[in-house]
Amino acid sequence: MSELVVENELKIENSLKEKISDFQEKFLESDIGKAVNSAIDIGLKAVLPDLIEDQIIDIKNAILENGFKEGIKEVINSGINTGKSAIGIVTGEFENISQIQLAVKNGGIIDKFSELLDYVIELAEKKEIINNNISNLIKNGKNTIMESISNKIEDTLTNQLKSIEKIEKYCENWNLAYSIQDISGMEKAYNNIKNNLEKVIPLENTLNKARVIENLQNLIKSKNYDFNLTESELRLAEKL
Repeated sequence: MSELVVENELKIENSLKEKISDFQEKFLESDIGKAVNSAIDIGLKAVLPDLIEDQIIDIKNAILENGFKEGIKEVINSGINTGKSAIGIVTGEFENISQIQLAVKNGGIIDKFSELLDYVIELAEKKEIINNNISNLIKNGKNTIMESISNKIEDTLTNQLKSIEKIEKYCENWNLAYSIQDISGMEKAYNNIKNNLEKVIPLENTLNKARVIENLQNLIKSKNYDFNLTESELRLAEKL
């Protein structure tokens, strides 16, 4: 293999890694952001038990609209990048959910959210959007809110792990069905892979497995379910 070919393949590989890293970042912004949003609801209801639903909503909106909403993305990105450095990820991309869990833990995300909440509550109080009594109740109950955020983030990542384990199992089911030329079993497993793949954070190993299965599935289908694939067809399916 020539040096030029090797160089081009490395460029393509690095480009794919950068894309996966970007997709992972956007996915975590969205998923962790939703978890934090939900956790604020739970936390506020816990520390302000005497308020009705509409009052809780108004206070939550006051928190979000005075910097917390904008700060969520910054906290997540900053925390994740700090966490990556802390656990020695130099490629830019996560390989598994365990690495993400460690990055969240070591990136100080919960502490950053705690600081952000302090700032936002002070600002909202100065603007007289929330009164001193409510402000003090939230400050005194901040640990409860932080615990809610921590639990929601952990639940989100645990659910991601379960979804990826499902995809791994569906890939095994597809390979088994393929080995015995079970067309119905292949279709069922393939559809399950596609449906679940849309819900999980993109991980290179998982994406590669799913891509090869997709290529083989489409190739066999295009040949009217002829399983007699040539060596070149098989190699091409693994490279596309």
